[in-house]
Amino acid sequence: MKLIIQIPCYNEAETLEIALNDLPKHIDGIDEIEYLIINDGSKDNTVEVAKRWGVNYVVNFRRNKGLAKGFMAGIDACLRNGADIIVNTDADNQYNGDDIETIVRPILEGKTDIVIGERPIDQTEHFSPIKKKLQHFGSWVVRVASNTDIPDAPSGFRAYSREAAIRLNVTNEYTYTLETIVQAGREKIAMESVPIRTNAELRPSRLFNSMMGYVKKSMVTIIRAFIMYRPLRFFIGVGLIPFILGIGIGIRFIVYMILGGGAGHIQSLILSSILIMMGFMTIIIGLQADIIAKNRKLLEDIQYHVRKLDYDRDKE
Repeated sequence: MKLIIQIPCYNEAETLEIALNDLPKHIDGIDEIEYLIINDGSKDNTVEVAKRWGVNYVVNFRRNKGLAKGFMAGIDACLRNGADIIVNTDADNQYNGDDIETIVRPILEGKTDIVIGERPIDQTEHFSPIKKKLQHFGSWVVRVASNTDIPDAPSGFRAYSREAAIRLNVTNEYTYTLETIVQAGREKIAMESVPIRTNAELRPSRLFNSMMGYVKKSMVTIIRAFIMYRPLRFFIGVGLIPFILGIGIGIRFIVYMILGGGAGHIQSLILSSILIMMGFMTIIIGLQADIIAKNRKLLEDIQYHVRKLDYDRDKE
């Protein structure tokens, strides 16, 4: 059983060695532990620090491509190098390295395929009150979109079985954390959450420049993932709003017409017709999107089998 711990890095020379020193060297049930960093276009000596420490693999980007692309490049490299379990953690030592055993244990025991570390958000001192509320709200939205019960969706401290990692797809360029949960929920991949510990903050987060920027990007990511994986539910929900409004206004016009005052409310009839057509067309778009989603599912199944053959060949 081989575990590869991957760490996405962007100008992490000051904190990377601290994070690497905190990683486990042995876990019961794991025969081999290796370490991989994704150098996402760093301009400092991040790679030199990693190589001096003794990481086994380095994935290099010549320019910064973002967390999502870096994560998927790391997953690809881990699978090609024979990983049976992949753990993703941060270069700023946000997560306690001893908890890696905690998040891989359910996979080792065959209970699940994805484990996500649940941070003690309310007890984390460097999280502002508004950030804590937004973290809880964002996780709730992801739970609704994915039909899962993951309490800390933005957590980047997670473990994947080889089978789950092969099935992963990330289409947005911002972050992998939210979309992969929605995807896993839609694919009914076994997933659970376990409590973990966090360390003191070594540097401010680089994932977003402002709280509003974080909220905006996160909401766009969640909505896009929801549309991609549950389009019929989304478009029916959106389309029913103008459709029901249009029906209501239409009934109001009919009542006025019966009472003899319909001539003065022709604009209501026009508005009702427009709203009903808008709602109806939105629902039709949902049906078309659902057909596309079904085709995407078939393509993902084909992709999975091609990937499995490819990665298993590399493992032999």
